[in-house]
Amino acid sequence: MADAMNVGVNLEAFSQAISAIQALRSSVTRVFDSLKDGMKNKETLEGREKVFITEFQDNLQSVNRDLNELERLSTLVGRPSESHPLHNSGLLSLDPVQDKTPLYSQLLQAYKWSNKLQYHAGLASSLLNQQSLKRSANQMGASAKRRPKVQPSTLVLPPQYVDDVISRIGRMFPDMSIELFRPNGTSAVLLVTLGKVLKTIVVMRSLFIDRTIVRGFNENVYSEDGKLDIWSKSNYQVFQKVTDHATTALLHYQLPQMPDVVVRSFMTWLRSYIKLFQTPCQRCGKFLQEGLPPTWRDFRTLEAFHDTCRQ
Repeated sequence: MADAMNVGVNLEAFSQAISAIQALRSSVTRVFDSLKDGMKNKETLEGREKVFITEFQDNLQSVNRDLNELERLSTLVGRPSESHPLHNSGLLSLDPVQDKTPLYSQLLQAYKWSNKLQYHAGLASSLLNQQSLKRSANQMGASAKRRPKVQPSTLVLPPQYVDDVISRIGRMFPDMSIELFRPNGTSAVLLVTLGKVLKTIVVMRSLFIDRTIVRGFNENVYSEDGKLDIWSKSNYQVFQKVTDHATTALLHYQLPQMPDVVVRSFMTWLRSYIKLFQTPCQRCGKFLQEGLPPTWRDFRTLEAFHDTCRQ
């Protein structure tokens, strides 16, 4: 009752009013049903008219009784409080044309995203403050201009180290075969075959993954000149979806200080597609939705979801 007093609405009377509305709709339906059926078969016309008038009067009395009860309960419900959490903007929710002017729902969504942006900005600020970037006027002077630029050590790795990391990842997953190609010098291109489900082309720059293309197991991954085709999309919509999700995974798994961990995490995520057509959606429990299996894999739990069910 404390909550009911806070909002200014009698919840018990409100529940009874809903039941009264349902009873009123039922009685009105009986009136129209009696009009639809008309006079039932009787031996004489006078008997048919008498039965029809009696039933019709009873139904009208029921409608009148239910309507009076609803009017009585409406006075007990009370009025809601005039205070809104968003002050005057809360009045937007009272707009009768909600489908055409969804201002209130859009305002709530913008407020939620603003809070999330502020939270992530605070986290980024705390991480940046942990870095000891000590600079002085002397370092920014002429001597700083003559100092050569130092390339980050993680961007330039020897090919032998890259080969060793890839071979270790291949031994971790027996059901995933990884072929390494170097078509243009030291840059590596991986052809990952996952069981008999799909093939993935992973274009790398040292140990950093630039892009990835996913195709079906029976699709051709080579161009006419015999080289890996790293540009053409798959002919199947399901693998086009997986390609989009793999691009999202590349943006998620980012750790420049430990690129080998990034590659291993991405390969672990990619291996979760080994049962792409055998795993149901963890939310709706269905295998197919709009003709497609659950193509999304959670980055943390690796659970399968349809593209619409993950939201």
